[in-house]
Amino acid sequence: MLNETNISLRQLTILTVLFTVGSAILIVPSGMAAAAKQDAWIAALIGVAAGLLIVWLMGTLSGYYPQMTLVGILETLLGKWMGKAVALILALTLFLAGPATVLHDVGDFMTTQMMPETPIQALVILFATVVLMGMRAGIEVLGRSAEALFPWFVILYVSLVTLISFKIDPHNISPVLESGLAPIWPAALSFINVAFLPHIALLLFLPSAANRPEQFGKNFVLGSLIGSLLLVIIITLSIFVLGPEITARSLYPSYSLAKKIDIAHFLQRIEVIMATIWFISLYFRITLYMCAVAYSFAQIFNLKDYRPLVLPLGMLLVATSIVVYPNIPFKQTWDTETWTPYILTAGLLLPAVLLAIHLLRKMIGKMKRRPNPPAPNPQEP
Repeated sequence: MLNETNISLRQLTILTVLFTVGSAILIVPSGMAAAAKQDAWIAALIGVAAGLLIVWLMGTLSGYYPQMTLVGILETLLGKWMGKAVALILALTLFLAGPATVLHDVGDFMTTQMMPETPIQALVILFATVVLMGMRAGIEVLGRSAEALFPWFVILYVSLVTLISFKIDPHNISPVLESGLAPIWPAALSFINVAFLPHIALLLFLPSAANRPEQFGKNFVLGSLIGSLLLVIIITLSIFVLGPEITARSLYPSYSLAKKIDIAHFLQRIEVIMATIWFISLYFRITLYMCAVAYSFAQIFNLKDYRPLVLPLGMLLVATSIVVYPNIPFKQTWDTETWTPYILTAGLLLPAVLLAIHLLRKMIGKMKRRPNPPAPNPQEP
């Protein structure tokens, strides 16, 4: 059950796109505008270039071990027990830092923007139930679902971009580079932290699910590129339409962006329809995170099937998501002081170290296989 090859490369690309967009479409614009102000779009483009290099690094590592998940790569390169220990730590921390926080964002978004009188617990339980249904259905069903929903995602996204384009004010992005390049780098790093580095979770199970593992890295990078460009467009529109100050102060700038749609005082107040974009991407972000955790635990503990873990993990997910952010100051501290070093370690340092170990072992192996030169014959003149 853990080594099925059931999703096509197209489905792999779509899943990567939706995972990349995920919760970033809601939270990234405000943080980047707070750091780089009207130059947030420049920081986003720099973040795309650097982030694709990181994803390429992950894809390259996976390409050396086709049809092997990150857990298997860890065991191969670090040894069985050390590899399992590192994989267990990664899975546990990803559970706390990934799906739990994103599910909290879903509940917070719903209670603050759409259903303020509904308890956050009810919304979290409802959304988590759908996530668990997707987990139990398996990666093949998730891939087909993503393929079926993606055209609607694209239609709504294009509609949002087209309709909000009438509200663009070019003066909002000037002056360009008013404060120089100094604010660009932290903003670009925040973009990479949310849009690219969490892709390490996908290596925990997606490589073994692709029906053409030799093409995994190519489509992995392609999906990341498409998803990140969709985010760049939203960030740019937020600056163009809302301005850097409002974007920085808004909790969910892309939702505020949808509220600005007003065509001839007839087509307006359609932000709830546009919220479908975020629900689709958020759903796949959380579900893929949870699949990564469940698959990892199953492989670490040598289980034949991950499905017995779905319900316990789901119950832990609901409980954790409610208490993961006790208050707003804690959340701000977590995002700035905890998440950044953690995801840099898990998403950049870990694959870089593993790739270095692989190349070193390969070089040592070539040196051992090199034939020794023949010994000189003392009888020869």
